[in-house]
Amino acid sequence: MLISAEFHNLSTVPNEKLIFSPGINLIIGENGLGKSHILKTIYALLKVQSGKDSELSKISLEKAYANKLIAVMRPEYLGRLVKRRQGRDRCEIRLTLKNKAQNCAIGFATASKSQVEVIEVPTDSLALPPVFFPTRELVTLSPWFVSLYDNYHIEFEETWRDTVSLLGAPSLKGPRENTVGQLLAPLEKAMGGKIEVDAHSGRFYLKIPGEGRMEMPLVAEGLRKLAMLARLISTGVLLEQGYLFWDEPETNLNPKLIKTIAECIFELAKAGIQVFIATHSLFLLREIEILQASSGKTKRPVRYFALNRNEEGIELTQADSIHEVGDIVALDESLAQSDRYLEMDE
Repeated sequence: MLISAEFHNLSTVPNEKLIFSPGINLIIGENGLGKSHILKTIYALLKVQSGKDSELSKISLEKAYANKLIAVMRPEYLGRLVKRRQGRDRCEIRLTLKNKAQNCAIGFATASKSQVEVIEVPTDSLALPPVFFPTRELVTLSPWFVSLYDNYHIEFEETWRDTVSLLGAPSLKGPRENTVGQLLAPLEKAMGGKIEVDAHSGRFYLKIPGEGRMEMPLVAEGLRKLAMLARLISTGVLLEQGYLFWDEPETNLNPKLIKTIAECIFELAKAGIQVFIATHSLFLLREIEILQASSGKTKRPVRYFALNRNEEGIELTQADSIHEVGDIVALDESLAQSDRYLEMDE
């Protein structure tokens, strides 16, 4: 479990220490304030530390962290991730985990090209790889995207490649199948069928009862995002001790599907997944609040991080309740629109 992340001079991200919930973490704000940079940076560092074969020596990590940050964030070179100002400066990032052997800290300067200074070396790898969902679906990119990315210079974020490679893993069997089935139930109900993968071509299909298999490119994009989530649940990647980073899950979804997504996020947290979400959807936030209020003894902790721009720059406030983080411009606009609409009938 990730306990905290501390940032100093990373792009537009405020110089703050974010204290995370073991359940759901919601980063809220307008576009351009650093929501995605927070998710991608944490994901990149954890990804380097995941897997049984991960090399955790200081020398190997100096290159691995830098390469992953560049591949995920896509700057021209590493130093471009340092907060922009006149002269040279230095960025530092520190992650603190429940297992102290997994803690890490790095630093790099404005002039850094492709190597970081490892300030704290982790000595234990993560059991499961973190999962990153971008704003668009990725199931239609399987199985050809990984080969394309690995063999050609293409300007896609490496999060896409990472997630597509996880989608191709085999479905889970054994004692955890019941847990998987419970998590898949609301997704399959919303999609109207089950996700199947052709063993020979690697293509994804939605199998609809009484209608047969439908090629995934013919399925609505909102449902394809649900399919992506369903697939990674069925492979066991999104089960206990895992991490899910999701950038604006509400994109291209209607309110009914956003409600389903909120339910699945809540169930994943109950199953032991630590969830990190960047959003500016008032509807999604309200759905999670409703689920939290009605969950009783199965309640999972939710933590809110609000980014706002003021005269001095970008500020961050964090709390265990959305009502404690103060006004959020991204949400105020949605509320103001509701007021304007009601005034039309007066």
